[in-house]
Amino acid sequence: MSDAILQLTDVKTHFPIQSGFVFRKQTGTVKAVDGVTLSVRRGEVLGLVGESGCGKSTLARTIMQLVPTTAGTVVLNGKNLSTCTAAELLSVRRGMQMVFQDPYASLNPRMTVFATLAEPLLVHGLCQPGEVNARVAALMRLVGLAPRFMQKYPHEFSGGQRQRIAIARALALEPKVIIADEPVSALDVSIQAQILNLLSQLCRKMNLSLIFIAHDLSVVKHISDRVAVMYLGKIVELGPAADVIERPRHPYTRALVSAIPTPDPDVERTRQRIVLAGDPPSPINPRAGCAFHPRCLYAREVCKAAVPPLASDGPTREVACVRLAEL
Repeated sequence: MSDAILQLTDVKTHFPIQSGFVFRKQTGTVKAVDGVTLSVRRGEVLGLVGESGCGKSTLARTIMQLVPTTAGTVVLNGKNLSTCTAAELLSVRRGMQMVFQDPYASLNPRMTVFATLAEPLLVHGLCQPGEVNARVAALMRLVGLAPRFMQKYPHEFSGGQRQRIAIARALALEPKVIIADEPVSALDVSIQAQILNLLSQLCRKMNLSLIFIAHDLSVVKHISDRVAVMYLGKIVELGPAADVIERPRHPYTRALVSAIPTPDPDVERTRQRIVLAGDPPSPINPRAGCAFHPRCLYAREVCKAAVPPLASDGPTREVACVRLAEL
């Protein structure tokens, strides 16, 4: 895409399995991310959904280069992060930041809010020491927190307030891309709405590109422009959020969408839920063919033979299913 700020091409992240105490021997490989090709446009919110263990968080950490890339390329603003040195990554990361799932675990309990937000500003030399107070206060106001709380510690805040601090830390370096790894899953529903609205406002105000990782498809539909559905390390469906959730093409996406509860009791009682049999295959030794075929209601022999590529299904949709035309 000509307007893509972040481009992933056949990205793979594999972890070796080793045995032995003295003579370490590799006995297998966990294929956490196994060939993801994806683009994120400038100012776009891309939702990334899938079951636990499908590789969403590993993909996020691979993009940030917190986990090394086994193969493929991660390109941010024309810069290939996969080949950057540690010194180059330090400057590149100014353009890309991450908000983690648990704000209490991601914030240093020994550092005040002021120290947490001032550190990236000073490390990257974005302001003089005399300007730090004003910059920190502005960041706190940006995420809806009063600057008078800047000398407090993380444990003195609620979960929603801690997540606001984590978002403020991510915004401190004025990045162009933010990766939010399930930022609302540990919060109450009312607080979730506040954080989602905050992220939406910040994306519009600052023209941020956001990769939003979540389990809740209704939340993803609310905040996202496009949705990518991930299964066992691969993208199986990609398209506009409303289209993917209202008219799912891939059998796995259909199962996920069928689990979304509805507020109407009459509709909820008659809703047909698609219950998948069994568990996802092991990423250590995945079966041949389509990874989803052991659980798919529409699987045939052809599904066991070939790995379906992510192919175009119309101008805005991509689906990885060999039986797409029939279904």
